Amino acid sequence: MGGLFLWSFLAATLVPLSSEAALSAAHAMAVAPPGLLFAAALAGNVCGALVNWFLGLWCLRFQHKRWFPVTPVQLQKAEARFRRWGAWTLLFSWIPVVGDPLTFVAGALHYPLARFLIVVTIGKAARYAAILWITDVVLPIFTAS
Repeated sequence: MGGLFLWSFLAATLVPLSSEAALSAAHAMAVAPPGLLFAAALAGNVCGALVNWFLGLWCLRFQHKRWFPVTPVQLQKAEARFRRWGAWTLLFSWIPVVGDPLTFVAGALHYPLARFLIVVTIGKAARYAAILWITDVVLPIFTAS
């Protein structure tokens, strides 16, 4: 459970990991009850997104430094999407490559933390519920002999 939490946490930051694969594998191997796996993955992933929000809030002043993790072009695109669609973009914070910069931009734009947590949690919970369903219903179709 701790490993899934940590993996999901790191996957929500700029570290290129797949929390979906980890959750699906843990569920397929019956490591723990699905509800606990769901809670661990969700908590870790939301905490990772929260780190991005705080980094956006704090780090934007360093955006012109060479080590800054988001290019100016990526930041401008994410900011334009966020300004156009607002909180609804955060429902898609789970999408690889796109989601992490969105949570960062939300912090940089001082999007209210409570609203951020609500919308991000809803989006990530829907994704993890879908992953568990796919693992239960769809994957067995392909593994049946």
